[in-house]
Amino acid sequence: MTTAIDASSAAPTRFTRDVVSVLSRELRPTLRDPFSLIFSLVQPLFFLGLFGPLLVATTDAPAAQTLQWFVPGILVMVALFGTGTIGANLLDDIMAGSHERTLVAPISRSALLVGRALKEIVPLMVQGLLVVLVALPFGFSLSIPGLALGLLVLAVFGVGFGALSYSLALAVVGREWMFWVVHQTVLFPLLILSGMLLPVDAGPGWMKIAAAINPIGYVVEAERALFAGNLASPDVLGGVIAAVVIAVIGLLVGTRSMRRAG
Repeated sequence: MTTAIDASSAAPTRFTRDVVSVLSRELRPTLRDPFSLIFSLVQPLFFLGLFGPLLVATTDAPAAQTLQWFVPGILVMVALFGTGTIGANLLDDIMAGSHERTLVAPISRSALLVGRALKEIVPLMVQGLLVVLVALPFGFSLSIPGLALGLLVLAVFGVGFGALSYSLALAVVGREWMFWVVHQTVLFPLLILSGMLLPVDAGPGWMKIAAAINPIGYVVEAERALFAGNLASPDVLGGVIAAVVIAVIGLLVGTRSMRRAG
C-alpha cells in the first residue's frame, strides 16, 4: 500500500522534472542566439504600430477605446501564429536526427510534448508584456489581475495549439510542404473568424455562424474582458473553457502522435 502511494506521488514529480529538463534543453539555443528572440519581439510591435492607426482612423471611437479592443486581439494573434508554427521546428529536428535522439531518452512522451510547447510560451509572455507596455502611453488601460489571468489563459491555449502543431508535423513527415499548406489553410480562417483584427458582428449571417463555432473567438473575448478588468464577465468563462478544451484535445492528440512516432 505504501509502495503504491509512493509511486503515485512520485509520478507527478517525475513528470514535472522531465518537463523542466525538456524546457531547459529547448530554451538553450534561444539563449545562446537571442537575435531570433529579439526579432520575434519586434514583429507584434510592427503590427501594433502599422495596423493600429489604420483601425483608429476607420472608426469613430477614441484611440484609447480602439486600443482596448485591439491590443488583446494582437496578443491572441501572436499566440496563434507563434504556437501554430512550432511544428516546423520539429520537422527540422526530425530531418537533423535530433528528434530521434530525444525519443530514446528516459522521458515520457507527454513531458516531451509539454516541455517543447512551454518553450514557445516563454517568448509569448515576453511579447505580450512588451505590447501592453508600448500601448499604455496611448490610453490603453490595464488591470494587473486581468493581465496575469489573461497571460495564463493564453499559455493554456498556446500549449494546446502547439501540441496540435506538433501532431500535424508528425503526420506529414516526408511531405514537409504539406505542413505549410495545412497551416495556412487553417490559421487564416481562424484568425479572421475570431474577430481579432476586425469585428465580425457586421458580417453576413454565415460568417456569424462560423465565428460562433470558432473556439479562438471565445479566447479573444475573454482576453478583452480580462485586460479591461471585467474578471466576472461571462466572456471570461467562455474563453477559459475554450482554452482548456483546446489544451486537452491538443495534449491528447499530441501525446498519441508522439507515442506512435516513437
